[in-house]
Amino acid sequence: MAIRGIREYDGKKLMAQVLDRFATEPVGINPHYALVTPDTDLDKLPESEPWLKTTKLVVKPDMLFGKRGKNNLLKLNATWDEAAAWIRAKREETVTISGVAGPLTEFLVEPFTPHPEDKEYYVAMRSFRDEDVVYFSLKGGIYVEENWDQVKEIHLPVMVDGKLVDSKTVSFTGQLPVEGAEKALIENFVTALYRFYADQGFAYLEINPFTLADGRVVPLDLVAKMDDTASFEHLDTWGTTLTFPAGFGRTLNADEKKVKDLDAKTGASLKLTVLNPDGRIWPMVAGGGASVIFADTVADLGYMHELGMYGEYSGDPNEEFTYQYACVILDLMTRKHDPKGKALLIGGGIANFTDVAATFKGIIRALTQYADKLREGKVRIYVRRGGPNYKVGLENMRALGGKLELPIEVYGPETHMTNIVPMAIAALQ
Repeated sequence: MAIRGIREYDGKKLMAQVLDRFATEPVGINPHYALVTPDTDLDKLPESEPWLKTTKLVVKPDMLFGKRGKNNLLKLNATWDEAAAWIRAKREETVTISGVAGPLTEFLVEPFTPHPEDKEYYVAMRSFRDEDVVYFSLKGGIYVEENWDQVKEIHLPVMVDGKLVDSKTVSFTGQLPVEGAEKALIENFVTALYRFYADQGFAYLEINPFTLADGRVVPLDLVAKMDDTASFEHLDTWGTTLTFPAGFGRTLNADEKKVKDLDAKTGASLKLTVLNPDGRIWPMVAGGGASVIFADTVADLGYMHELGMYGEYSGDPNEEFTYQYACVILDLMTRKHDPKGKALLIGGGIANFTDVAATFKGIIRALTQYADKLREGKVRIYVRRGGPNYKVGLENMRALGGKLELPIEVYGPETHMTNIVPMAIAALQ
């Protein structure tokens, strides 16, 4: 599992498409949003989005960073010609956000909704191990943090009396500090939003602010994170179209792009972030949780600077995808040799359904292909795995070491998951 940020554009389009399924009364989220990327022809965009020429607009960067208002990165109440000129100008700039510098390459364009400042509301939802928490305030907008004492929290347990709570039964009627004509409208929206949040694989969702116009709710700003491995459950909504961009200021290198392309072609999860191409410790880890644990263990032992990558393969990738993923990693770690050698950690917990022997077939193919480079680079290999067919997989890996004359040490679930980390570090001294 990987929890990843999504664009505001994707979050709002998904709301417009799906939210009313969960509402007692239709919320009617505006369906008109346009995403401008480096490949977008601004002169031709109004041909596919004619509303751009008929309404005043809001334009802002859509690149996984917040506080755009405080950073003067909003163009409000603009015509399309003004919006397009603003985008062209901003494309030429490099900006610094929270200490990270980068170009502005993607923008969201949407209709401008005039509203008084005292009609800006805040709502957010966040998942924890045992509960979801909903946050609501009548004082939303750029100063919500300064008014956090006025934010109401509603805690929703995941289980009650040993049974999972059905999110479709959750209602916030009578639980929000809203009165008057706005009460029913806001309660209906927040109720639908939470049901939507729980159903669609969100881990975090913040709308700050939203306002009311012409008897409907208008989300003005949105931040969201989703479980990217839930896409197969939502093929009818976001499973085949929603993307997870890299964070602001960071562009994918060729190897990371290669893994991202592989990931897009399989229902499994294949991830790679290169940390230090010259690093001596390379964890090829099965499982999102295990990948975090291995990286944390390396860091706790004082060798974070030697960590070559962070990534995972999980969700039972087939032999071919595992082979291609392993080849990317082996190619990376053997491009430059170190006189003291390097360590490859083929780790993971005890799998629930991943066929260890099958995925190891792909890794064994890759190790065989790169055997000469691994020997030249003095790479030591440490394997720890458990799960379905793990004994067959470990025995195949052990036999490979003898066949290829590679130093491969193999351990099963009788060995603590991260014990191979200090073993590898000791061998690199």
